Amino acid sequence: MTQSHEEPALSDARGLAVAMERMLRLAGNRIADHNAESPLVARLTDHIGAPLHELVQVDHEYRPWEHASLQRGIDAYLAARSPGAEWFGISGRHRGHENISDMLSGALQNGAYGLGRPDYGTAATGPDTSMEIVTLGLVAAAAPDGAPVVIGVRPADDFHRTVVASVFARDRATAAAVRDEIGRLCAEHDVMRGQFLSFGSSEHHGNALVSFLPRPDLAAADVILPDGRLEAVEAHVVGIAEHSEQLLKAGQHLKRGLLLHGPPGTGKTHTVRYLTSRLTGCTVVQLTGPAMQYLDPAVALARRLQPAVVIVEDVDLVAEDRDLYEGSQPLLFALLDAMDGTAGDADVVFMLTTNRVDTLERALAERPGRVDLAVEIPRPDAEGRLRLLRLYGRELRLDADLTKIADRTEGVTASFVKELVRRAVLVALRDAASVEVLTDDHFDTALGEMFDPAQSLTRGLLGAAGNEG
Repeated sequence: MTQSHEEPALSDARGLAVAMERMLRLAGNRIADHNAESPLVARLTDHIGAPLHELVQVDHEYRPWEHASLQRGIDAYLAARSPGAEWFGISGRHRGHENISDMLSGALQNGAYGLGRPDYGTAATGPDTSMEIVTLGLVAAAAPDGAPVVIGVRPADDFHRTVVASVFARDRATAAAVRDEIGRLCAEHDVMRGQFLSFGSSEHHGNALVSFLPRPDLAAADVILPDGRLEAVEAHVVGIAEHSEQLLKAGQHLKRGLLLHGPPGTGKTHTVRYLTSRLTGCTVVQLTGPAMQYLDPAVALARRLQPAVVIVEDVDLVAEDRDLYEGSQPLLFALLDAMDGTAGDADVVFMLTTNRVDTLERALAERPGRVDLAVEIPRPDAEGRLRLLRLYGRELRLDADLTKIADRTEGVTASFVKELVRRAVLVALRDAASVEVLTDDHFDTALGEMFDPAQSLTRGLLGAAGNEG
């Protein structure tokens, strides 16, 4: 049988195989040579005991606002598994814009990256506290079973909007075990648990920002509402929180929705602030304005850190009745889905406020399980205005006929009364270097200014009902 001209001779095939084997061996030696020439890569491979191309990398992404909790989780892991472990870093021009694995490959291929010091930054842990965090670095450690691993952190930036924690090991199971243990410790040491958080947005990069706010410190006497309303709201929100264990044992749900409605300036936000001051052990997540686009991560954060409160101010901005407008409202559906998707046994309170309850989406306001208590916060009556004058003037000596002033301010809001007292103080300061007493004359002048036709917009902003004095 003759050899086909299209098929290589057997000797040629063997020669090709030998050549390929030699090429692969040379390539492996070259990688090994580069590995030996790269102190950065050697730091990993010497610890783990395997060449770079044999290592397994397992990643987990964290939101930028979780970076401090991630650092706490890694610190706790190292303290338990690898006490005394020291971080090392990566040097190179573009290290902030590439994955750690890409930088390691670059160190081998062309020496673009080298061994350096870790990059550090600071992250908030409260309204006035912060901690140091590793923004880019690696640390040699041990897995729960004692196997050697290397943990790395890469920061969020314009291109990568998440913080990535990487684990390098000889096998996937080992790397995954370290990743999961760090995740558990992050949750255990979460810096946001029990805090008052406010979501915002970055107009430059389109990403979410989370700020820590001081928790309000208000007493019931600081909230002036018609008789019985504060007690009803407090029983619904705080009472359920105080009896959560007994309610669950009795087969009752904890999730609840509160809607406060009324004209601007009547005290809806003030009432919400009082309720959050009572829920001292709860995580509070507040959404206002453009930050409502981050409703999904905000609610997910609340579920994870329960007991929690989700505050959505001016909910009518995203939840107006669908019959009034054409087209879809994705924020409205996100809100409805978030309220529906929260399990009944989750200790999460949704507190919503609106100035326009008449246009509010019926699906939100009427369907049970979304809002189960709606309370009107009206403009104060004469007795309420009198109590407000005393409240906002409690640090002052008031030598004025407060009843007469309350009668003259019919139709105004709590915000108007608060501004009236401030204006009266300013009037007094025009005549003296200090304010020892507020008199009828001071209030008369302040009322004259506030009821001036030229200040009609000011009265509207303060929620007054068109009263011309």
